[in-house]
Amino acid sequence: MTTRRVFMMQSVVGASALASGMAMAAAPMVAETDANAKGLGYVADTAKADAKKYPKHTAAQLCSNCALYQGKAGAASGGCPLFAGKEVAAKGWCSAYAKKA
Repeated sequence: MTTRRVFMMQSVVGASALASGMAMAAAPMVAETDANAKGLGYVADTAKADAKKYPKHTAAQLCSNCALYQGKAGAASGGCPLFAGKEVAAKGWCSAYAKKA
């Protein structure tokens, strides 16, 4: 027989586990075909940036050393406010690149 108290405790534990599981799930990666990514010239590999369209691009410009990058040091990907809810490749690049201070 389940009492109301047991039911409430199980509900709280279950909801907490669900919430923590959702927080731990990684955000999806930005696709280069995404409309916003295309508009910013985003590429997952900085070496593949269009040199004709972006002549100021250099191979040293990476998402991981951009002021907008929110990933941890050494991580393969991280968040970027330009692509809300999605992650960018640490070795990627886009035209909004701004060197970290």
